[in-house]
Amino acid sequence: MGVTAKRVGLGLGYFSIALGLMEVAAPGRLARFLGLEGSKAARNTLFAFGLRELAAGSMLLRGPAVSTNVWNRVIGDAIDAGALGLAFKNSTRKPAVWGALAFVGTAMVADWLAARALDKDTGRTFPAEATPAPAP
Repeated sequence: MGVTAKRVGLGLGYFSIALGLMEVAAPGRLARFLGLEGSKAARNTLFAFGLRELAAGSMLLRGPAVSTNVWNRVIGDAIDAGALGLAFKNSTRKPAVWGALAFVGTAMVADWLAARALDKDTGRTFPAEATPAPAP
């Protein structure tokens, strides 16, 4: 059986949960890795991004074939890239930030491709609303 967009969505959901848990559990370590040690703002931002990843992952596990859930990850990737761009200026480990940007860029491409594939499967970005039953 081939890889379907729904399976990719499910995989992205598990990936989001794992990444979110790491960001929530160890924001200080991640800040140090990025050369932002001592920055409370960096730790708080990483923690908040972890919560966002957990929410995105939960939504994907609930509805892996709903492209809106994958588009939420694409938006999150853009926010992550912007934050890393801002962090680059203050980082003492610029190669680590470049690596993180490459990681986020790769994730964004995977997310974008999955979202587009789901759009193509359903013919719409937003899921269809249920039509109310006619009154008797």
